[in-house]
Amino acid sequence: MSGSPLPLPPLSLALQGGGAHGAFTWGVLDRLLEEPALAIDGVSATSSGAMNALALAQGWLENGRDGARAKLEALWQAVAAQSNPLRWAFGGNLLSSWANHFTPEQINPLGLNPLRALGERLFDFERLRAQAPFKLFVAATRVRDGALKLFGNEELSIDALLASTCLPQLFAAVVVDDETYWDGGYAGNPALEPLVYRCTAAHVVCVLVQPLSRPQLPATAREIAERVAELGFSTTFLREYDSLVHAQAALRGSVPLSALGRRMKALRLHLVEPGDTLSEYRAKTRLNTELGFLLELRDLGRDAAGRWLQQLRSS
Repeated sequence: MSGSPLPLPPLSLALQGGGAHGAFTWGVLDRLLEEPALAIDGVSATSSGAMNALALAQGWLENGRDGARAKLEALWQAVAAQSNPLRWAFGGNLLSSWANHFTPEQINPLGLNPLRALGERLFDFERLRAQAPFKLFVAATRVRDGALKLFGNEELSIDALLASTCLPQLFAAVVVDDETYWDGGYAGNPALEPLVYRCTAAHVVCVLVQPLSRPQLPATAREIAERVAELGFSTTFLREYDSLVHAQAALRGSVPLSALGRRMKALRLHLVEPGDTLSEYRAKTRLNTELGFLLELRDLGRDAAGRWLQQLRSS
């Protein structure tokens, strides 16, 4: 007779951005939220990952784990319901071609962004600033020097979300407190630093929305451009991840250790990524916000989370 599954240890989550592929992360979170003892210490998130993080926190505030699942579903249902304008926000093909010849101000002189209305409808930023159920870190890239900006709980706002999702080819830089910001993917997608140094959970789960490896060499001009774009939005994370792995290896056997050394040595990094299940998808599918496709990605995310849970409990 088998017993109940072992409870999860407290987790911190790092949520990668990637347009509509963020629905894969929806699925991962949906499966984790089925765990009755799930405890989250902090969430670091970028772009569509930030949308998922805010939905997770808002729903948790409203009705615990069940509320979080409901809010995540409401978010992606809303994305699908506004399919055409949100495909534009994620960088539609026509506007992407225009961006080679015109500035965002010329393409969009009124500064319209469909994510603003969606975010203001779904998220109560005042309440999140005061009562967020866990630490939140929303990443953006500071335009003047390329530095990573992490908007913490007390700084959460619709403008912080728009900064994290601001594609510079399509939208004018977002101004927050007299600084201008672009999409956080350029500086940290996602950023691990706050989960290591500002949180206490020993287990950090990195949820990625693109495969870590694409063994097939891109053969066409479009495939090359898409792969270059992928690398541009993942190299900062991979470098930070590898640095942490090397730092942990260097600490093995070192005594005595400082408090930071003990924290680093105890840290457990986990990857939940789509692997071969998304190997056929490329940058263009990040623009597909049709409900059927989003549900397909959600189910892939649920399956990936289920496999990770099995591995965690068998190790």
